[in-house]
Amino acid sequence: MAFFPMSDSSEDLLTRQIIGCAIEIHRELGPGLLESSYEEALCHEFESVGIGYGRQLILPLHYKGQSLDCGYRIDLIVENRVIVEIKAVEKTLPIHDAQLMTYLRLAHKKTGLLINFNVCQLREGVRRLSL
Repeated sequence: MAFFPMSDSSEDLLTRQIIGCAIEIHRELGPGLLESSYEEALCHEFESVGIGYGRQLILPLHYKGQSLDCGYRIDLIVENRVIVEIKAVEKTLPIHDAQLMTYLRLAHKKTGLLINFNVCQLREGVRRLSL
């Protein structure tokens, strides 16, 4: 079996920082809160460690040369590179992965994190997706 070490690219380092912030929040607050509570706490953590982010950003849909505002909003874009989609659900479903992949494609980003805070241990609720 071959071992492939994790790359130390800046995106990998950034995703590890994001996950570290999420773990800190989950340790402090635990599961059971609303998504908006975890989003607010995550923004607070980012600010405390100097990570830049955009919150609830409108994602227009481009269709046949027209930009349509369909109400899509990205929870967080971190350092203009990583999309973070926050969930507080019993179980993430394939549609949640599809949603994040669509956001990545429409926003022209390569990396996204789907973080479900409604789990006993946060590592069970984190998925990294890439285009």
